[in-house]
Amino acid sequence: MTEFADRLAGPLVSAEDALAREFEARLADSSALAFRVAYSVLRHRQDAEDVAQEAFAKAYRSFRHLRDRDRFRAWLVRMTWRMSLDRRRSDRRRVAREEHDRAGVAGLTRHLEEEVIATERSARLWQAIDQLPEKLRVVVVLAAIEGHGVRDVAALVGVPEGTVKSRLFDARRKLQELLR
Repeated sequence: MTEFADRLAGPLVSAEDALAREFEARLADSSALAFRVAYSVLRHRQDAEDVAQEAFAKAYRSFRHLRDRDRFRAWLVRMTWRMSLDRRRSDRRRVAREEHDRAGVAGLTRHLEEEVIATERSARLWQAIDQLPEKLRVVVVLAAIEGHGVRDVAALVGVPEGTVKSRLFDARRKLQELLR
């Protein structure tokens, strides 16, 4: 009986250990294959290595549920292929989002630049208008800024229409000189 007990107490191998050894043996046979599959989809070495590692980890977690272990290579290839496609889609979405964000920032920057330029132009224009003599300034503000017609400006200022036209001409010429 002690002989029987010694045989039982000998090298005990748990089911988990046997499963792990079987997985390692099958993985050693298929590891390069998983990388090649991932690389064929992704065309980038580091991404392919990452996907292959993820596929190995997923395969290890799911190995005990694999019914036909003789089909391990096909199962690993299919899993790696799907994970590679998912990674490629994810990368494309990320790149599209980043480009959209960059375009948005560039558009916002362009918009801000245009606003600054418009503000500077407006400030320069108002400085030049302020330098005009009173009679020219009033005509320019009423006609060009407020949008009144020549007839309305003439009535508001109390001068003939021809005088308004003459003053507008003089004011525009002086503004042109001041803004150069």
